[in-house]
Amino acid sequence: MVENIWMTSALWVGLALLASLISIRIAISVALVEIVLGAIGGNLLGMTPNDWVSYLAGVGAILLTFLAGTEIDPKVVRRHLWSTMSIGAVGFFAPYLGVLAYALLVLDWPWPQAQIAGISLSTTSVAVVYAVMVETGFNRTEIGKIILAGCFINDIGTVLALGIVFANYNLWLALFAVVTGLALWLLPRFVPWFFAKVEERVSQPEIKFVVFVLFLLGGLGAAAKSEAVLPAYLVGMALAPYFLKQREIAHRIRIVAFALLTPIYFLKAGSLVKFDTIVAAGGLIAVFLAVKMATKFAGIWPLTRAFRFERREGMYTTLMMSTGLTFGTISALFGLTNGIIDQDQYTVLVTAVIGSAVVPTLIAQKWFQPAFREVRAESEAVKETRDV
Repeated sequence: MVENIWMTSALWVGLALLASLISIRIAISVALVEIVLGAIGGNLLGMTPNDWVSYLAGVGAILLTFLAGTEIDPKVVRRHLWSTMSIGAVGFFAPYLGVLAYALLVLDWPWPQAQIAGISLSTTSVAVVYAVMVETGFNRTEIGKIILAGCFINDIGTVLALGIVFANYNLWLALFAVVTGLALWLLPRFVPWFFAKVEERVSQPEIKFVVFVLFLLGGLGAAAKSEAVLPAYLVGMALAPYFLKQREIAHRIRIVAFALLTPIYFLKAGSLVKFDTIVAAGGLIAVFLAVKMATKFAGIWPLTRAFRFERREGMYTTLMMSTGLTFGTISALFGLTNGIIDQDQYTVLVTAVIGSAVVPTLIAQKWFQPAFREVRAESEAVKETRDV
């Protein structure tokens, strides 16, 4: 039977709309509701990610990662350099080593499979964290920017680990590295000039230019056996000083992403969860999730106390850094695609990754959300103090 593409589209977009309405009603991040509804749709409604769904989800992940990068304020990072670097680095190494040891010593998985498990569960979720930050407005606060910067450092560790351990060292990788480096150097100089020339048009040339750059670097990354979301994050961070001043352009890109693309991404992530696998391997999934969260807490919570975070902010930071989704599913899919892990192992790891997107975020939002203090006001206070 030929697929009715419009009915299929209506189902996916209808669930995205339902997720928005539920999110408004119960005051929970829409990203989490979309994941849950995606799981229900995948198991009970026969929702299977096809080519166009996977493409839209991929574009959503790229734009979401880029937008997260644009929220990293260099001034805040410099002001909190040691805390950001320490939390990000420990956020990677603690769960990587903990999950690696569990898979290797307790489950007796071979070394390559244990490495995939460790890398998959070492991540934070830029997608979930950024979506939550935007919804709550915490992307405009000091603590929100510290968390986003910590996520960046954490996931750079994940990507580097995946690349160092399993990369194909060839000319494509060298070309990808050179072109990405040039882009990161040139774009902060070219973008302000180009955007001023084209001005604001109905055809949105600024957005088209950004998407073109992200797709081009993503294509080179795919050819080099890397991932398209990595250069998107780096480009967003490189352009952050400009976009922090020109928020209207970032706002228009956010509308494009959040209206259709990111809901498809989160719904797809949820649809990968299979209820029968959860029942059969629920204990193992729970242990993987527990090991990840326990090692994240053991590493990050003491650091928040050492850097004198308020207790509530420290717990919120630790919980948000315990999330995982984008790079976790990418790492697990890399292992499956390259024959390192099998389908059952992949399902267990992906379900644990998706669980880490839901459980700590839900706890953080319900019980540990800190007081809202917009970063602009704090920056002005610092300036006034210096002037005095």
